[in-house]
Amino acid sequence: MSQLLPVYDVIVVGAGHAGCEAACAAANLGSKTLLITLDMNKIAQMSCNPAMGGIAKGQIVREIDALGGGSGIVTDKSTIQFRMLNLSKGPAMWSPRAQCDRMIFSAEWRDRVEHTDNLDLWQDDVIELLLDKGQVTGVKTRLGISFSSRRVILTNGTFLNGLMHIGRVSFPGGRISEPATYGLSDQLKEYGFAVGRMKTGTPVRIDGRSIDFSKLTRQDGDNDFHKFSFLSFAYTNSLEKRPCYIAYTNKVVHDILREGFDDSPLFNGTIKSIGPRYCPSIETKLDTFSDRDSHHLFLEPEGEKTTEYYLNGFSSSLPWDIQLRALRNVEGFENVKIFRPGYAIEYDFFQPTQLYPTLETKLIKGLYFAGQINGTTGYEEAAAQGLMAGINAHLSLHENRDFVLNRDQAYIGVLIDDLVTKGVDEPYRMFTSRAEYRILLRQDDADARLTPLGYSLGLVKEDRFAVFEDKILKRDRLMDFVTNFSISPEEINPTLESLKSSPIRQKIKLIDIISRPQVTIPKIVDSIPSLKEFIFDNNLREEIIEAAEVLIKYSGYIEREKLIADKLNRLENLVIANKFNYMEITSLSYEARQKLTKINPKTIGQASRITGVSPSDINVLLILLGR
Repeated sequence: MSQLLPVYDVIVVGAGHAGCEAACAAANLGSKTLLITLDMNKIAQMSCNPAMGGIAKGQIVREIDALGGGSGIVTDKSTIQFRMLNLSKGPAMWSPRAQCDRMIFSAEWRDRVEHTDNLDLWQDDVIELLLDKGQVTGVKTRLGISFSSRRVILTNGTFLNGLMHIGRVSFPGGRISEPATYGLSDQLKEYGFAVGRMKTGTPVRIDGRSIDFSKLTRQDGDNDFHKFSFLSFAYTNSLEKRPCYIAYTNKVVHDILREGFDDSPLFNGTIKSIGPRYCPSIETKLDTFSDRDSHHLFLEPEGEKTTEYYLNGFSSSLPWDIQLRALRNVEGFENVKIFRPGYAIEYDFFQPTQLYPTLETKLIKGLYFAGQINGTTGYEEAAAQGLMAGINAHLSLHENRDFVLNRDQAYIGVLIDDLVTKGVDEPYRMFTSRAEYRILLRQDDADARLTPLGYSLGLVKEDRFAVFEDKILKRDRLMDFVTNFSISPEEINPTLESLKSSPIRQKIKLIDIISRPQVTIPKIVDSIPSLKEFIFDNNLREEIIEAAEVLIKYSGYIEREKLIADKLNRLENLVIANKFNYMEITSLSYEARQKLTKINPKTIGQASRITGVSPSDINVLLILLGR
């Protein structure tokens, strides 16, 4: 290695959402870190839609923020529309989502990266891992430079052998107008890694000046206190808020799109890889739901000032002229102009069952994978993996311990456990339905669940932890107040009647009123001077009031789910890694022997979630453990 170059603790390859979180986490914890990217002007690029969050994804961003990561703060600083989804349902389903100015989003991440201590940047293409006796020792770049490090995190996104498709035109690349990366996949395949191919896509980009918005349905954001970061009250965002719009396809549009099916790489055999079932292309929708005459389209602004719009719901790899002709038959799009057509992209990924729960590879010590390289899709899933890989890379060097979140602790725990235990047969996307402890994993309590853990790691600093402790103290004070304060019928009945809630006949505790489904603290506070005074005197932010109210209304459900989680977590404490030669245990099914040997689960709990391992197989293992 050249004496001009420092020896790094951690090298992160790729500066997308996973790479930025990984590099900042490792560096903030004290590791000398290098972040290598193909283009420093594309840091944390929003390659697809200009939005963060959504169903279950929003919970992940709040968890990243609670642990001390950057995605929540960067999102809040670049938000041009915010919505809390599923507010008509229970709080376990509430999911924050923000439209962002994608240029500001990238600029904010670059600013964050450039002002992180212990973090260097290098613009180049990594083509080879440097290895010594099964241990990673660094990377080699296309410029012929060898960087030395004891840990390497690969976050290559869609760039590994990336191939893009528009109709019958195919060309290499990791993103439109950006080169693909070659060399790493072949090297890892030769080393024994199972390499697969996946496919994703992106929609056409629209010139907003050519749209008749009067024919579309306008969708504005919320105007309340909700944000992503638990520190959002300390940051300002003066960006102009912008609406989204809803449009609809029709039968004529569908007929035009079908004209291009013979030239579609999805249908003519050009694309052979696995696509996302939950975010299908428009041509896949027409093929799968052939009886439907209309599909929703969501027109999303790409920024505060730009005229560029992203057309959610119109991902496509059909010929460009077919895309344009079809769009001009959508109401409001009669004179539409486009900046570029939609396209599909195929890329290499590595089956994540080849990873430990720390995201370190099983075949090469010190090598970590995070993001789409693990078969996931979405900025949020990638950022979460990057954060966890960065933390674990640092801990393995300096503290010789792991940081793994359980399924009852975080959606991040569900995500990583699903990946390393079950693997993927399509691009993995997080949903609330994947989490069996949804009531425990709400977006409102991500800080209560995870900020103490981030503080113990050193990723959450003293000033942030002081804010968290103040919030919890004030939340609990409010709960104590409403638990002990009595309210009379004369004071509350007029308000209850206006809310269509049954009046009371005698004095009762205020907590019993707040427990009612029709009642919220903001709706009754003006009727109760003592409550209003308490909130004012204690400077209770709306977020604190909401956190207390959720605990009051759902305490029974929360406690019941905690009991279930505690019972099942006993299986997580029964370690079986490297204790058995599964192929010799003939009382296990043959499929179980194969799967257990391949994955080598750490605990009985993990083993129970492996596809093909039955309850009877788990009973056999428990008997062998003397249980």
